[in-house]
Amino acid sequence: MSSRLFQSTILQLKETTDRVLGVIDAAGTIVACSELSLIGAKRENEASQLQASQENILSLNGSTYKPMLSLGTKFDFAAFVEGDDDYAITICKMISVTLNNAKNFYDEKNDKSTFIKNIMLDNILPSDIFVRSKELHFLDEVSHVVILVRQVGKTDIAALDVMQSLFPDRNRDFIISTNESDIALVKEVKPNADAKEIFAIAKQIENTLSTEVFLKTVIGIGTVVTQLKELAVSYKEAQVAIDVGKVFDVEKSIVSYENLGIGRLIYQLPTTLCDMFLNEVFKKNSIDSLDKETLFTIQKFFENNLNVSETSRKLFVHRNTLVYRLEKIKKLTGLDLREFDHAIIFKVALMVKRYMESTDNKYLRLHD
Repeated sequence: MSSRLFQSTILQLKETTDRVLGVIDAAGTIVACSELSLIGAKRENEASQLQASQENILSLNGSTYKPMLSLGTKFDFAAFVEGDDDYAITICKMISVTLNNAKNFYDEKNDKSTFIKNIMLDNILPSDIFVRSKELHFLDEVSHVVILVRQVGKTDIAALDVMQSLFPDRNRDFIISTNESDIALVKEVKPNADAKEIFAIAKQIENTLSTEVFLKTVIGIGTVVTQLKELAVSYKEAQVAIDVGKVFDVEKSIVSYENLGIGRLIYQLPTTLCDMFLNEVFKKNSIDSLDKETLFTIQKFFENNLNVSETSRKLFVHRNTLVYRLEKIKKLTGLDLREFDHAIIFKVALMVKRYMESTDNKYLRLHD
């Protein structure tokens, strides 16, 4: 990456002088140059002399060299300018400063992304987060939210570039690839950012990936956090949002952790406890005894807030027909859905059943 960075900077500086400008690495290889034909050429003797010299600028074999700043005693890169006169020395000093600044800027941004990724994945000690954040000049008490984008069906490496173009401010927003299918956006937001604003960001990502790369995605949104150390929490919440959404909100492509409701609790229950609950609720007959038409009726009854008249109208059936169906359900299960407490129990039972089916399918997929 340093070579590409140096080459880009050198080409921008090329128009300021008629001298050949370039950079050599510690082995003496020209890694960037305004004269493209020289890239890859060797200047091993010059590199050896630079490593051995205590001077910070040297004229060697018709060119002027200045080692760039390095953390060790040996240089990693050195800038050079064609010529050994005062003008060459001045230009060499100037391009050395420019290249150093460009490299430091890139390294800091790269270090910031790595730092954020390590926090998010719990790969850094909490005690080190504070120290490192100061070194990398992170501001205190800045709010962030993790938005996790999962590619469905097929994956495309171009998705990462698309997201980086959507959020180009590398100082505030971080695009991090966590595995082959998942890309996390750590987005800086206002302290008072509401759910609609964050949902709009997720929707923008979904639409852009769909139109530009033809990707289908499901997106999980964590909660807004005010401290860097809490990013791991927001990331895990975004993961849970996707996983729970696959079970209880299959029609949604964007799921927020804050809106998971009781599904979030059910998802954390052990399957043995779920089995016990279903057996206790359906003492008379298993929930499997209900046919698809009956389950559809129940779904519509819940959607219409247990209102018999409104549900019958939506189902295009007579009110008495719906009452008959509800009586049938009561006879089969012992639960009268017209009673609020019974309706809640049945609603939770349906969700538990759906969760159990999803865990069974997951087990089968893992052992195929």
